[in-house]
Order: sequence, then structure tokens, then C-alpha cells
Amino acid sequence: MSDGTYVAVVSPTDKPLVWLHGEVKTPPMTQDARVEAGYLLRRLQQGHTLSMPRSRPMPSIGKHVHELRITDADAEWRVVYRLDADAIVVLEVFRKQTRATPPAVIRACQVRLRAYDAIN
Repeated sequence: MSDGTYVAVVSPTDKPLVWLHGEVKTPPMTQDARVEAGYLLRRLQQGHTLSMPRSRPMPSIGKHVHELRITDADAEWRVVYRLDADAIVVLEVFRKQTRATPPAVIRACQVRLRAYDAIN
């Protein structure tokens, strides 16, 4: 798509994944971390609700925004997403290096959501 987003759908009954930013790939993730991220995203697409320790709410970014928490061999990865009625909107994929989510990541996700909501 020309606006920098892409949509991934596996089954007609699944919610599509709308990728606004980031990607899940090896490297930098190990194959195990990439498989776990794919598995968790697939569960979301199928309508399952995830909770701690795999997913936690991120109200500082917006309503219905959460982060997937993926432990890798030597890193912690986060996939920030929003649960919409018709899609799973992926806002960011990043390597977590501090206890708190970096303010720049929070701001970037908020900006992406506003832009996405403006055209949808």
C-alpha cells in the first residue's frame, strides 16, 4: 500500500493484521522469538484475548492498545498493537532495553494511531 501500511489475513474469519510500523523477522529476533510472536499475533487474529504475562494494556498510548511481551535468548521484544473491532493494528515492534517504554515509542505510536484513525 502506498501509505506504508500492509494487511495480512490468513483465513476469511480472522481479523486482518494492519502493520503501520515494524516487522517480526529473523534476525534480529531469533527464530524461536519470531515463531512466538507469530503464534501470539495469530491468536489475536482468531479473536482470543491475551493477558499477562504475554500481553499487557498500554493506556498511555490509547484505548484498546496493548503490547505483546516476547522473551528472546538475549533480549526482550515488544509488539505494540490495538484491538479494533475489524482488525489488529500493529503500531511498533521494538527491542526493550529499559524497564519503562521509551517516551519516543509512546509518542510515535500515538501519532501513527491518529493518522490511521483519520483515514479509516
